[in-house]
Amino acid sequence: MKKIIVANWKMNPITLKEAEDIFNNIKESREKLLRSDSGTEVVICPPFTYIEHLDYINKNSNLKIGAQDCYWEEKGAYTGEISVAILKGLGVQYVIIGHSERRKYFMETDETVNQKTKAVLEAGLTPIVCIGETQEERELEKTEAVLEKEIENGLKDIDLSKIVIAYEPIWAIGTGNACDVEEAERMKEVIQKMTNKNIKIIYGGSANASNAEGYLKQADFDGLLVGGASLKSQEFVDIINKAL
Repeated sequence: MKKIIVANWKMNPITLKEAEDIFNNIKESREKLLRSDSGTEVVICPPFTYIEHLDYINKNSNLKIGAQDCYWEEKGAYTGEISVAILKGLGVQYVIIGHSERRKYFMETDETVNQKTKAVLEAGLTPIVCIGETQEERELEKTEAVLEKEIENGLKDIDLSKIVIAYEPIWAIGTGNACDVEEAERMKEVIQKMTNKNIKIIYGGSANASNAEGYLKQADFDGLLVGGASLKSQEFVDIINKAL
């Protein structure tokens, strides 16, 4: 199965020039790898305001452009939101859905995750749906129950073969305290049993160049969702190299 490495830039960088520099560095390094690359998909998910420009300078490149969120209605009086139709028109091919920061700060629920995922699929794009537990839930041994609920409700009536699931233990995101490789592998197997599908599962949560190979090779994840490390172009390229 083709590996997928996803860069989630979150609300970074501050200027378009910075975004362009990071993107071009990744693109140029990526092009040098093409001869040895077996087909790894590389997706850059910048802030909405940078998408159109990055898609423009991405011509004739095999990098893909993604978005960090969307709204499920096609158009209408939804101030501040952005539809899948708009994103598709800008060249977006992937959309991150239900990231833990969306759930925590913007009251995202399994039900809204479900609506957004369906909208992305209906538009012919690929949803990257995030699931994962908090530190408290893990300590109370509720991890599997949390994952089961998020899968059952968030992915209800959805063809799982058409999506990417990102297992992101919330306690590991942005903390530098990445999940142990063996434990991450166990959770991947738990998710596979719950879905009973041959689906694409990637890992997210303080993934970096130092631990990427463990998740990709030892734990055999289908890819990575990379946060802070994806803003450092050379480190992100090093992560991509680990997938070869």
